[in-house]
Amino acid sequence: MSRQNRSNLAAGLILILIGAWFLVMRLMPGLAEQVNAWISWPWFVIGAGLLILVIGLLVGVPGMAVPAMVVSGIGAILYWQNATGHWETWAYAWTLIPGFVGVGTLIMGILGENPRQSFRTGINMILGSLVGFAIFASFLGGWNLLGPYWPVLIILLGIWLLFNSFLRTRR
Repeated sequence: MSRQNRSNLAAGLILILIGAWFLVMRLMPGLAEQVNAWISWPWFVIGAGLLILVIGLLVGVPGMAVPAMVVSGIGAILYWQNATGHWETWAYAWTLIPGFVGVGTLIMGILGENPRQSFRTGINMILGSLVGFAIFASFLGGWNLLGPYWPVLIILLGIWLLFNSFLRTRR
């Protein structure tokens, strides 16, 4: 099947699913009220990310997993913030976005696009993102896990970067 045919197939399936969803919501107002009570607005952001992933799978473009995971990850952060009311966590939650790119890169590798390099890059991005999150969350008051010793995380990040640079020069 050609890329154009796969794109048309994906677009057609998505339009059918969206139309069916709206039709069911119109014909069953009681169901619509229950769904509206359960689903908050961040679910639409998460759903948009998953839709991007499905489109990428249908048209055979594994690289679409990266933006799909970024959008879904931001939706998950928004869901947590909306549920808890802790909107101030954006001061350090943004550091998770490179980790979402890393998850998308891992999925891209699983789907067959340069698996070895995708795995290595994805893991490095996830680890770097988690370290950055821990540093900024400790520094900006989100966590008091390390107390006054949060600069140790910066030192560990520096050691990790040095270690990676030495490994690259040996290859």
